[in-house]
Amino acid sequence: MDLPAGYDLRAPAPDDLEAVAEVLAADQLADTGQVVLDADFLREAWRRGAAFDLSRDAWVVVDGAGVIVGYGQIKVEEPGLAESWGVVQPKHRGRGIGAALLDTIEARSTELLAGSPAPRFRHVIWATDQAAEAMLRSRAMRPVHHFWHMQIDLPDGFETGPAPAGIEIAEIEPAADLPAVHAVITTAFAEDRSHHPDSLDQWVEEHTGSPSYDPSLWLLARDGSTPVGALTGSVLGGNGWVDYLATLAGHRGRGVGAALLRRSFATFAGRGIRRVILNVDAENPTGATALYEREGMRAITRWDVWERAAP
Repeated sequence: MDLPAGYDLRAPAPDDLEAVAEVLAADQLADTGQVVLDADFLREAWRRGAAFDLSRDAWVVVDGAGVIVGYGQIKVEEPGLAESWGVVQPKHRGRGIGAALLDTIEARSTELLAGSPAPRFRHVIWATDQAAEAMLRSRAMRPVHHFWHMQIDLPDGFETGPAPAGIEIAEIEPAADLPAVHAVITTAFAEDRSHHPDSLDQWVEEHTGSPSYDPSLWLLARDGSTPVGALTGSVLGGNGWVDYLATLAGHRGRGVGAALLRRSFATFAGRGIRRVILNVDAENPTGATALYEREGMRAITRWDVWERAAP
């Protein structure tokens, strides 16, 4: 589908970031009533690497005045799987911009997945976006994952409480502890269908090279000398983010995850950060959603992943 008259499509330039972030914010306000993903989130998404090329894997739609009113991107998340998302400024919806963006994204997915034995194409939307849902259904896509953004508003002087008996929780020593954190996360998420494991070297490069990498927000839980739980955190847009929370199966049910979470909340609160957010699979097999609710978090937005076999 072609763009409507008066609009053009081009690759984004690095200095388009703030303008694209404004469209992303307007899209969230229209569909969810609040902004969770901001310019810092987009900056992370635009980090260059083997899996994402800003000049080929992302697009902006501009109106006749050159103002950015739409954005889309795609990235190969694992061999044979390409995942995409896109937004349109609410004032410009209903004109075919979203459909044209998705056509462009799908064409790029064909290129990226060429040669894959069982290619899959995914697209992410807010669960409240009924127009996007209808568009995806019309293209033979189906929902496969449901995720929550969950949030807690921290009071002054947040107290961590004690760690479980025999468990020690401490900040990581980056030079020594990154392999242990990676091992805990990889093992704990082995049955999580939404997790895409990376090799240690790739994982370390991805995380330590991120602008938001702050090892003082990362925690490791040990039973004696054995790592049994880990939490990674960051600050984006003035909000605290719990990026990963993992407990090995043999130590679940002992309060390790809750203790890690509370320690993280206290660290954020000590820095004057009052809003902490995380992302969780609504069907997480470990019961993570219930844990977060018990610790005072609440679901604030839902986003869905739709999929179909790629052409």
